[in-house]
Amino acid sequence: MQTVILAGGFGTRLSEETNIIPKPMIEIGNNPILWHIMKIYSSYGYNDFIICGGYKQDYIKEYFKNYFIKNSDVSFDVYNNKIHVNKKQNENWKITIVDTGLKSNTAGRIKKIQKYIKGENFFLTYGDGLSNVNIKKLLNFHIKNKKYATLTAVRPEARYGILKIEKNLVSKFNEKPISKDSWINGGFFVLNKNVFRYIKNYKSIWEQEPLKKLTKSKNLCAYKHNGFWQSMDTLREKKILEELWNKKNPPWKVW
Repeated sequence: MQTVILAGGFGTRLSEETNIIPKPMIEIGNNPILWHIMKIYSSYGYNDFIICGGYKQDYIKEYFKNYFIKNSDVSFDVYNNKIHVNKKQNENWKITIVDTGLKSNTAGRIKKIQKYIKGENFFLTYGDGLSNVNIKKLLNFHIKNKKYATLTAVRPEARYGILKIEKNLVSKFNEKPISKDSWINGGFFVLNKNVFRYIKNYKSIWEQEPLKKLTKSKNLCAYKHNGFWQSMDTLREKKILEELWNKKNPPWKVW
């Protein structure tokens, strides 16, 4: 089963780094966040990836072009112009990088990879979010419900701390609690190929008309995930992920 990763946007809110590289290539630890996402799916046995390229996609192509060399012990015979790989340390990945256009919107990018989809169902996620969602359980949920689309619903951390005030005194201080009432779209979709019929054109935004149409036709399910989830939209969120990675067991490291 294939995994499609949206990796073509401009990432304007992380312009400190995306002026140079595309957002999915921003590193957490010593590897791009794109690599972390792929490792999550790979740990469940899904190794066939389609990457929707766009803005500065050449950086993604160069990264995987050199991945074999980067992750192996190599001897260079400069005089004879030869390279010998002494130790192979590579993933069992098949990667197709598709030019989905510089200015295409999210649904347009999905539409442009339609011809590469082989099976009835495929995974889709954003190239800037990490989670410890159980991919196998997510897929089983999708199959059981027999709908065209399943998204992973997550409860985001509140952006600001919450105060409880009684008679002008703070009686409780809760620093950025997890929302108990609100669920948001956390990506990590499972889609049936019938979803392509819901995308009108390349200018369509996945989170607007297509998902709204799927909702109206009762073809969109939500898999509730109460575990870890974190997007990387800002420099602050990048630092959060880096701090977690530098600890012994970052929550999304399921491999």
